[in-house]
Amino acid sequence: MKNLFKLSSFAIAVVLLAGCGLRGSTEGELIGAQDRPEYDPQEIPYGMVACPGGTFHMGQADEDIAATMANLNKQVTIGGFYMDETEITNNEYRQFIEWTQDSGSYTINDMYALGIYPDTAVWVKDYTYHMGDPLMEYYFTHPAFDDYPVVGVDWKAAQRFSDWRTRYKNEANTEMGVAPVPKYRLPSEAEWEYAARGGRDMAVYPWGGPYLRNAKGCLLANFKPGRGDYYSDGFTYTAPVAQFFPNDFGLYDMSGNVAEWCDDDYSDATLAITWDLNPVYRDPTGQEVRKVVRGGSWKDIAYFLETGTRNFEHQDTATSYIGFRNAMIYLGRSSGREF
Repeated sequence: MKNLFKLSSFAIAVVLLAGCGLRGSTEGELIGAQDRPEYDPQEIPYGMVACPGGTFHMGQADEDIAATMANLNKQVTIGGFYMDETEITNNEYRQFIEWTQDSGSYTINDMYALGIYPDTAVWVKDYTYHMGDPLMEYYFTHPAFDDYPVVGVDWKAAQRFSDWRTRYKNEANTEMGVAPVPKYRLPSEAEWEYAARGGRDMAVYPWGGPYLRNAKGCLLANFKPGRGDYYSDGFTYTAPVAQFFPNDFGLYDMSGNVAEWCDDDYSDATLAITWDLNPVYRDPTGQEVRKVVRGGSWKDIAYFLETGTRNFEHQDTATSYIGFRNAMIYLGRSSGREF
């Protein structure tokens, strides 16, 4: 009874103090720093989808045709994160180019020299005796290709875009008095593979099954179905993003269209030496120039579309078949039920 009386007296005192304009006073109590910026952990970043954390078997999901022995299965856990619904498009990348130019940071010539501006000549350089001139002229500049995935950007350019995107968003958040968002970045190889499978453990392809066509005989991705056949899927080269069905996480084109840069350095021993919680491999010497590329592209055979197939390219190499998408860590509970 005495305790109840004390609690009641304390509650009345708090109300009286609040009425006297002392609501903001800490009264010597540990209540945490005040006037912190607002942050809503349930708000999914624009253009992204939520990938709840979970455990899966990373590695090959089918026969190791190349007999590399570099991709044996390993059970790993991935924390929750966000990933772009589609690959970064020409028009989205153009926003980065125009902002960079308008801000006076770099001229067009500077951007060419630094590799920021897409190398449109890849459509000619990548293939011998190939009429790539129309794509070289129009692919990045013409509005007809606005919704096609950007290509001709190397790993370093993808990193610069990610840094700019973070800065651009957080400048707006600062003006609105909202807490900054975590960094936009390239996904780790493990995050990419986990996202590609869409919650289906050991799935060979993002759509889950081991087949490349649905029940109606339609191809499920943009790739090279047969020798000399680039068109059976409906597109000769790349396709506009989100033309094929998404996987169970709501991600489009995780296989085919363009392959995608990951954040990791490449090593044949990655699975053997990395930890089994949010693994990522970075060469301890800092000298590794090979970066992981995943997903296969419009010019690749089905093997490279498999969720477990590993590949790489040199970080300063731009091609007509590699693009990228961003990821962002999820700050909050990791149960997955909140998504």
